[in-house]
Amino acid sequence: MKREYIQVRCSIYEKKLLQRRAARAGISLSEYIRATAFDKNIVERITPEQLETYKMLVQYKNNFTRIGNMFRKRDPKLAKAVEELAREIRTHLKNFKK
Repeated sequence: MKREYIQVRCSIYEKKLLQRRAARAGISLSEYIRATAFDKNIVERITPEQLETYKMLVQYKNNFTRIGNMFRKRDPKLAKAVEELAREIRTHLKNFKK
């Protein structure tokens, strides 16, 4: 049971920063401050945008692997696959500009 209070003075900016970091980690501000004070490892949760970007990078990796395999097999459909990949990359890059 936690019954004792410790008051700490900080600027508005520092308070907002601490609150934001605690929210990213999915814990309360008090828990975040205690964890940092005792040098505990705080893991931030992945945002939906970060997860989407990760999935996109995995897909790119798979596509480039397939292209590399086509080179090895000397598949004549290589040009078409590369065009599709380029279109897909362009689509994702347009989404990043928004």
